[in-house]
Amino acid sequence: MIAARTLIFTAIAAAFLPGMSAAQDTKNQGYLVDTYGNSITTSSTTGLCWRDSDWTPARSVEPCDPVARKAEAPAPRVAAAPPPPEKPKAAPARVEQRRVNFSADTLFAFDKSVLKPEGKAALDEFGRQLDGAQYDVVSVVGHTDRFGSNDYNQRLSERRAHTVKEYLTSRNIVANRITAEGKGETQPVTQPGDCLGSKTAKVIACLQPDRRVHVEVTGIKGPATSSR
Repeated sequence: MIAARTLIFTAIAAAFLPGMSAAQDTKNQGYLVDTYGNSITTSSTTGLCWRDSDWTPARSVEPCDPVARKAEAPAPRVAAAPPPPEKPKAAPARVEQRRVNFSADTLFAFDKSVLKPEGKAALDEFGRQLDGAQYDVVSVVGHTDRFGSNDYNQRLSERRAHTVKEYLTSRNIVANRITAEGKGETQPVTQPGDCLGSKTAKVIACLQPDRRVHVEVTGIKGPATSSR
């Protein structure tokens, strides 16, 4: 109905509005415009725009005719920034240990807890090995063989461990980093059937590995110690 009315208005305009001319302006081409070619002429009664023979849907302008909208291009997708690389985890602190087993027969006379000269020399060498090293704990543990009562052997192992601790302290090893304890005969090195028999020189010699003072240094950094 609107299209028919528009055609009628177009015919009427061509017959009765000689002052009007076809639009030459590309923007308004297809519509009747005023003498200056600026404004599109509309019907005074309906408000509809006057079209001429050049009009095509492609030349539609608003508000005269609806204009097809171009689909807007989607906003470009912005790639998400990759997560920052993880910082390498610090390697756990490495704790080193050095163990030295001193023969109790080297350090002490049989059944005694007083250091022999050769025992002091052995501990002097151990102290030199720790010179310049950093360490957390020096653990001293005394052990005995099976001869004697449990209580006696426990006390003897403790006395020997504390004797070693005191001597190491005299060698400038910090006392509060040295622990000393005795295990008596509870942790023998020999097996139950190795040294059978009564308290003879042969059996005492066989049990020699059980009579020992074990020294362990933990968290050492620097000059390494050796085993005996």
